[in-house]
Amino acid sequence: MAKVYRVLFLCQFNSARSIMAEALMRHWAGGRFEVFSAGSDPLPECNPIALDLLTKARIPTEGLHPKSWNEFAGPDVAPMDFIFHTCDTSAKAEAPHWPGHPMIAHWGFPDPQGFKGSEVEQRALFNLLFGMIERRVRIFCSLPEQRLARLTAEALTAMHSEEGWAAAG
Repeated sequence: MAKVYRVLFLCQFNSARSIMAEALMRHWAGGRFEVFSAGSDPLPECNPIALDLLTKARIPTEGLHPKSWNEFAGPDVAPMDFIFHTCDTSAKAEAPHWPGHPMIAHWGFPDPQGFKGSEVEQRALFNLLFGMIERRVRIFCSLPEQRLARLTAEALTAMHSEEGWAAAG
């Protein structure tokens, strides 16, 4: 039986980009991934345009809500295998210590929260973001088991190298 990988999507507010990524990966993963999202400074509610887009695409939105990234840090939390930053702010912020040795990557997407425009323009930006996020998620979900295992092993090796644990010669 194939391993179920744990994936965490991060963004500053955890209200749009990371929420869409979480929902899209749950939809496209076929049970291969246990998926979460969180933010460094989560808002009280998800962005309504993001939820509307997911609903119109028939992507389930039940249970989606902004969460602090601190919920996924600490010694008593099950470790993640993959962590993806969906915004520059969370990627640059001082993150908590993540248990285990997750592979951490930056999938930077434009920030829809700060965009000032008409509702039509805002929806156009969200549609663009939705497509960008969905493409990345679908590509990641299509990776074979051997590639996913290699990515997690590479993350572990890199972590050990950074901490001076690499085996000599």
